[in-house]
Amino acid sequence: MRKYVCDVCGFVYDPEKGIPEIGIAPGTPFEELPEDFECPICGVGKSSFSASESGSAKPFAQTSATLVDIIQRTPSIKSFRFQVADLLEFKAGQYLKLSLGANEDLSRFLSISNSPTERSFIEVTKRISTSTFSLLLDQAQKGLEVEISYPMGNFIFEGDFKKIALISGGIGITPLRSICRYIVDTNLDTDICLLYANRSREEIAFKNDFDEMQNLYSKLKALYVLDNADESWQGLRGRIDASLIQREIPDYLERCCFVCGPPLMVKAISECLLNDLKVPKNQVRHEDFVGY
Repeated sequence: MRKYVCDVCGFVYDPEKGIPEIGIAPGTPFEELPEDFECPICGVGKSSFSASESGSAKPFAQTSATLVDIIQRTPSIKSFRFQVADLLEFKAGQYLKLSLGANEDLSRFLSISNSPTERSFIEVTKRISTSTFSLLLDQAQKGLEVEISYPMGNFIFEGDFKKIALISGGIGITPLRSICRYIVDTNLDTDICLLYANRSREEIAFKNDFDEMQNLYSKLKALYVLDNADESWQGLRGRIDASLIQREIPDYLERCCFVCGPPLMVKAISECLLNDLKVPKNQVRHEDFVGY
């Protein structure tokens, strides 16, 4: 199968290897990649790739980092804060590749959960699973030396919309927390509505952060949606669908919608926004790989 090279950054897509980290299985021809496929290094689309019979993938530019803090966000979610020798510039909503060892099984793409305004560290947040990478990260101690790539990705917000909707499920909240914190810290005067879905109250990551930001920033409305809530829960119940969006965000057509979460949820909500609610395509942005 023919390899394809990114004309912008030189990344080579090898169909025999695929890109398992972002859900592209080995053996997937370039022609069968989804139309919204983006280069994992620079973020350009499929149209910026050219066919090539040879070549090898360009390695991710990396730097060393030291684990300086671990924060338990929920019973199954932890944040890991790192310091790097060279200051890493990044945009709210971007992600990086974290490597715990030379083996590719010990690397994952993880969204950055802190804001560019929080400059003394770089933070990633992960739901702990049974994978080797996840278990090693769960057992990590302060002082651990790792390799991280330079930040990448186009799921970003830089103040280009006056109104936005942030729609998330589970650990998909990580880049949206970065975006929200950035807006509040820089006082961008952006109206934000957050819809954040979880199974239970205990799994709402960053709830204290969002509640604090609501108190500081009058244009933020954070709404939590649970599909397994007890009788004491006073927030929203069920799942995020067209009727809930219409009810809770009546001006959704005026907003840029950022969707992030489990791949099936992202697909369903993106299709709901585009097909059912007729949100223009240029007002729907989504992120699929956030450390699942």
